[in-house]
Amino acid sequence: MKTLYLLRHAKSSWNNPNVPDRLRPLSGRGRRASALIGRYLQNSNDNIQSVVSSPARRAVDTANLVLDAIDGAPLLQQDESLYFGGWPAYLDVIHSLPDSVDRALLVGHDPDIHSLVLKLAGLGTDKALGALAEKFPTGALAVLEFAGSDWGDIVPGTGHLRAFIRPRDLSLQRFKA
Repeated sequence: MKTLYLLRHAKSSWNNPNVPDRLRPLSGRGRRASALIGRYLQNSNDNIQSVVSSPARRAVDTANLVLDAIDGAPLLQQDESLYFGGWPAYLDVIHSLPDSVDRALLVGHDPDIHSLVLKLAGLGTDKALGALAEKFPTGALAVLEFAGSDWGDIVPGTGHLRAFIRPRDLSLQRFKA
């Protein structure tokens, strides 16, 4: 079985309108949301083995803050095609993952990541599917499971949406040590 974690970058800062889109940093809210998602993943004990991010600063910063919260986190890889390459580019990155990896995290942008999850999720709880259909907010994480053992076999409609987690759903109290 393969498990795919798809994370939209957290809230970015618009304090300086002269900063190019690709270089926009996270806001304070975005940094807090990234840490929350990281603690959620650490507590889930899912042992993510591979992380691929868009090279945009807000995506890389989100990924790094998430990884900072995970014991034994893998090294972050960046892939240019995840910077607004469209949902098919995300699927290409998924297909290129080594089959020795069972759990992978991709960090990217809306609308591509939202479109991809909507296409892949053939099954899931009504609550998760309903929340996903409504919106994929910044910092949200979709967790999809696939029955096969090859990333290359993943096609639209074959995923089971195990969870859809929005930062607002997570309580700071829940993850205190």
